[in-house]
Amino acid sequence: MLIHQRTILQILLVLYFLLNYDKVQGETKLSKLEELALEKQLKRLNKPSVKTIKTKWGDTYDCVDFYKQPAFDHPSLKNHNFHPEMKPTLSTTKQIPSASNVDISSKIWSENEGCPSGTVPVKRVTKDDLIRQRRIPPPEDLTLESHLEDTNHILEETGGYKRAIVHTPSDPNNKFAGAAMVASIWNPSVEGQQSSACRLKIQKGQDSMQVGWRVDPTLYGNNHTKFFIHFQAGNTHCFNTLCPGFVLVNSDIYLDAEFDHISRRGDETQWEIFLYIDRDIANGNWWLLIGENQTAVGFWPPGIFTALSNDFATNIEWGGVAYTPPGVPYPPMGTGFFPAVPNPTLDAYCRGLIVFNNKGETINAEKTPIFLDNPILYRVIDEPHGGPENFPHYMFYGGPDDTHM
Repeated sequence: MLIHQRTILQILLVLYFLLNYDKVQGETKLSKLEELALEKQLKRLNKPSVKTIKTKWGDTYDCVDFYKQPAFDHPSLKNHNFHPEMKPTLSTTKQIPSASNVDISSKIWSENEGCPSGTVPVKRVTKDDLIRQRRIPPPEDLTLESHLEDTNHILEETGGYKRAIVHTPSDPNNKFAGAAMVASIWNPSVEGQQSSACRLKIQKGQDSMQVGWRVDPTLYGNNHTKFFIHFQAGNTHCFNTLCPGFVLVNSDIYLDAEFDHISRRGDETQWEIFLYIDRDIANGNWWLLIGENQTAVGFWPPGIFTALSNDFATNIEWGGVAYTPPGVPYPPMGTGFFPAVPNPTLDAYCRGLIVFNNKGETINAEKTPIFLDNPILYRVIDEPHGGPENFPHYMFYGGPDDTHM
């Protein structure tokens, strides 16, 4: 009976993808008004280029003058005083150590040509991108309340986001100036409008920032693992530079970049990326730093937010999130296996989980409740003292196993 049900599910899934293939690929017939609207949007998004770079992944990036980048189309940034030599004035951030059995993939961009000084790389947007991205779902729920009442409901539930995370204890009086993690990099299999990601998320109220990796055919047009950022400010949300807000300062690091190296289950060496979001103590800018040396990529200015405009975050999350449209089984998260015995060579993980308090001090995130929207599909193992380093916190996540696909 179980095999028969699984076969029916697989057939339905194939039919769904066949019926929706053209829409996901962007091959939709448009009216003349829609064509004009898309052309106008493309002109707004694709700024004049000083130089154009074609990456080895086949993506095109325009080297845009720092002052003409998309961020400055935001109404609150019209009269900014930012400049291309900006650097964060942060409190000293303690470095998360490398793991002895892990190769670091934090310099994935070094093999690609960078942009000239005074310019920043912005991925060129195509008409097909815009058509596909019309189908990007709304952002995930910002609450950590589970509405699951019984096992039958869990098994029947389909459609929407599912999280497998750990988070800081819920307290409206929390004051976090940022957080960090090291994430292992995977390529879970997704199709159609599905997506699967691992991210660090910082939040207060309806405002949030995310950074990590994701596999998302609707966003990217393929099922490769990409570096991404996302922010939400009230009812506005978007990825990377698709809407104004995030200010790029680095001429060598590409948002949307594809990872050259993906972890393989069972290998002694796993591939990772170091990720930090840290609030500037001088001006409130929320800086994105990557790599062991905490290289600055850019920042979210406080003026684009409401709850986070002049205040600290109250909630931090680390872990995986997956999405599927209604009527379609959920995709794998991480390795696609449940973590059993915590093992960095077998399971997807986030490690070095740290937070920065309102004084800029670095604290090992020891008290981190587990949150699962659906414990039948996905699992989490939390090990606050699972490693030998100064910041030893590991969390392992993944699923579903093949009996719940």
